[in-house]
Amino acid sequence: MCKAKIAMGVALCASLAASAQAYGADQPAATAWNYQRYTAAMQESGRKVNIDEKTFAVLQERKKSALKNIEAYLRQRLGSADPAVLKAFEELPREYFHHDYKSNVSTASQAYEEIAKPWAIGYGSALSDYLGQAYMTQLAKPAPDNVVLEIGTGSGFQISLLSRIVKKAYSIEIIEPLGTAVARIFKPLGYTNIETRVGDGFFGWPEVKGGFDIIIVTCAAQYVPPALFEQLKPGGRLVIPIGQPFKKGQVLYLYTKDENGKIHSRKDVGVYFIPMTGEAQKQVQ
Repeated sequence: MCKAKIAMGVALCASLAASAQAYGADQPAATAWNYQRYTAAMQESGRKVNIDEKTFAVLQERKKSALKNIEAYLRQRLGSADPAVLKAFEELPREYFHHDYKSNVSTASQAYEEIAKPWAIGYGSALSDYLGQAYMTQLAKPAPDNVVLEIGTGSGFQISLLSRIVKKAYSIEIIEPLGTAVARIFKPLGYTNIETRVGDGFFGWPEVKGGFDIIIVTCAAQYVPPALFEQLKPGGRLVIPIGQPFKKGQVLYLYTKDENGKIHSRKDVGVYFIPMTGEAQKQVQ
């Protein structure tokens, strides 16, 4: 239950593919994405298809504009656009993640909107806007040898995005029906380096030996759960929104752990996320 929109108020270069070859090198080559593969993947994941081939083709054209928007946005906000992040977005079929799981209705036809916004996926959760997801991904600085943890699987898009860059990706969803349904969407895409489970992200994923190079939290907490600091590797990065539930004034923080285990923090941008639930809420009552 952990998705929302970053409240922040150029075309792809011809050499993008070549520039990004060093990233995600251990990932299998993607099979051509077309309408037939889309419908097969949707059916395998237990979801209904409600767009025709013509609409699918329109979406692929719209995606080109969305990619230009992402590149321009990252250049404006961060000074540059990481080729690995752009390549991951280019590879990821966002229309596949546009789905309301409570009603089992696809919203694929609305993907790659000109003005990025979050989309409801049921159970009070949302598919975050693509500009915010790109921003948080680049802020985390994912690398091919990284092991990543996401708190708040939601639609599955953010962890899929990271999985195209890193070695191994883990994600936890606290809402059981959402987490169970979304767990079925990765295999049809051939994303074999993603592992998800239903549980309370407050406690992290302690069974993963060695911890995580990156932890990304997609819901607002009033403080960082101690387990997340403990499970962050030396040299690791933790991206998390901090603030009061359903109130303005939330801030995205970047925490880093140095080689001596000391935690350093930096305020980044103002954001608005739905709250982290479960143990996190109990601890502040």
